Amino acid sequence: MQLLRKILFPFSLLYLLIVKLRNFLFNKQVFKSTSFNFPLICVGNLSVGGTGKTPMIEYLISLLKDEYEIGVLSRGYKRKTNGFLLAKENITVEELGDEPFQYYRKFKNIKVAVDANRVEGVSKLKNEFPELDAVLLDDAFQHRKIKAKFNILLTVYNDLFVDDLMLPTGNLRDAKAEANRAQIIVVTKCPENLSIEEREYILKKIKPQNNQNVYFTAISYASVFYGETGVLSFPEAMKNKFTLVTGIAKPKPLVSFLKKHDFNFEHKEYADHHHFSSQEIEELRKESLIITTEKDFVRLQYQLSNVFYLPIKVDFLFNQKEEFDWQIRNVLK
Repeated sequence: MQLLRKILFPFSLLYLLIVKLRNFLFNKQVFKSTSFNFPLICVGNLSVGGTGKTPMIEYLISLLKDEYEIGVLSRGYKRKTNGFLLAKENITVEELGDEPFQYYRKFKNIKVAVDANRVEGVSKLKNEFPELDAVLLDDAFQHRKIKAKFNILLTVYNDLFVDDLMLPTGNLRDAKAEANRAQIIVVTKCPENLSIEEREYILKKIKPQNNQNVYFTAISYASVFYGETGVLSFPEAMKNKFTLVTGIAKPKPLVSFLKKHDFNFEHKEYADHHHFSSQEIEELRKESLIITTEKDFVRLQYQLSNVFYLPIKVDFLFNQKEEFDWQIRNVLK
């Protein structure tokens, strides 16, 4: 795979030229960007998948939902529908997509919609619910046709965008210089014991602009597993070997966490946003216990009775939470 990526390096240069030309035309307003007269907060990245957008969107929802009317707009990647779709009672994960379905299932007092056309999606969402104070744009940083009031760019601690290359040699889908459009850069999935010296080293590599704040976060896991029938304690799960099922971009942190806590498990790894076939479901039904991610759980919960998930959340390091919260709330003021 590494050899193939090196062979494809000339295509990475071509892709970079195309991306830079596109961004130049947007910057010069040859291509139109649509803005709105109410706050849009965009959470995105420069690379493909696995930077922690879902837990960051959930953090923002939790932060704002009690004070403001919040909407969330996502593409609904790999959903089996097209166009604008509003989350409502009896909607399925196949119709909405796993991440927006997770938001809708978890937070009952927000509005969730999907639309690949972000401009049309925001317009329809606001027309449907004029009382909305803000809309969170899930994975829309590279969508230059819509102009957010505030951009949050995520980059993973051990896979920083400054160290990456363009597709197909690397994982970047946008030029590194586009990071300058973000008001906030969040380094995600850091070790909990990240040192001040390493933080300073990362800051020197990222070289943030004067108007940019950089925050450092870690993943925090729950202390019990959750399922439709209740909770499963860690000691209970440790009694027998279980099957870990993941259909996310980067399952390594979860695998490392379970190994660190001495769980005995077999890992069945699928592609990100994987749609489980009927044959795969039948095979999984033979397992005595399945542990999975929350994003996978919303796809499996109605098909399996032996499945539990381990929730995750964002933890800010270096006492940065209060400053981050203040900066986000200030956007809506």
